[in-house]
Amino acid sequence: MKTAYRNIYSVLKLNRLVVISVVILAMVSSGFSGWMVYNIYKEAINSSFAVNTDGSVIPLKWVKQKENMEVEALAHLELFHTYFYNIDASNYKSNLDKALWLGNSSVDDLYRQKKADGVYNRLIQYSLVQKVLSIESEVDLSVEPYLFRTKTIFEINRGTITDTYELISTGNIILVDRNYPNNTHGFLITNYFEESLKKLNYEN
Repeated sequence: MKTAYRNIYSVLKLNRLVVISVVILAMVSSGFSGWMVYNIYKEAINSSFAVNTDGSVIPLKWVKQKENMEVEALAHLELFHTYFYNIDASNYKSNLDKALWLGNSSVDDLYRQKKADGVYNRLIQYSLVQKVLSIESEVDLSVEPYLFRTKTIFEINRGTITDTYELISTGNIILVDRNYPNNTHGFLITNYFEESLKKLNYEN
C-alpha cells in the first residue's frame, strides 16, 4: 500500500506560517525586553542602593527631585566654582577636566580663552596657588532655564604676596540626566559669564 504524500504547496504554506509566527514572536519579545531595560535604566537614574552587612542590596528611596532642587542646584554651582577656580600647578588639569563636565560649551569657551591668554601657563611658571575662600550663589527656580548669580571669593598666593579677589559670575542651569561620577546633581551650566572681577583690599 502506497503512502499518501501531502500537497507540496500545503507544506510550504505551513512552513511559511511557522516562520512568520516565530519572527513576529521574536520581534515582540525583543521589543518588550528593550522596553523593560529602558524602564529599569530610567528608574536607576533616580535611585540608589546600599549594600547590607550580609552582602544583600537594599534599595533606597529618594525624595522627589523637585523638593531638593534648590539644594542640588546650589551644590552643583559650588562644585563647579570650586573645580574651576580652586587650582594650582599640580591639580589644575584634573580640576578643570571635572569642571568641564558640569557646564556646556560656554564653560569650555571660557576655559579655552583663559588658556589662550596664558592663565594656566603663568600658574605653572610662577607656582601660583589659587584658593577659593567662599562661594555664595542665588538661583531663580521659577522658570527653566534657571538663572543664577554666584559670588566667589578667592586668593592668589604668589609666594610672599597674597591677593584676594571677588568674582561675580552669572548664567543658567538646566536639568539633565545624572551622570555618575561626572555629574551627580543632574544639572548643566549654560551661558556662563564672568561678569566682574575686582581685587579686595584688606587692611592689616
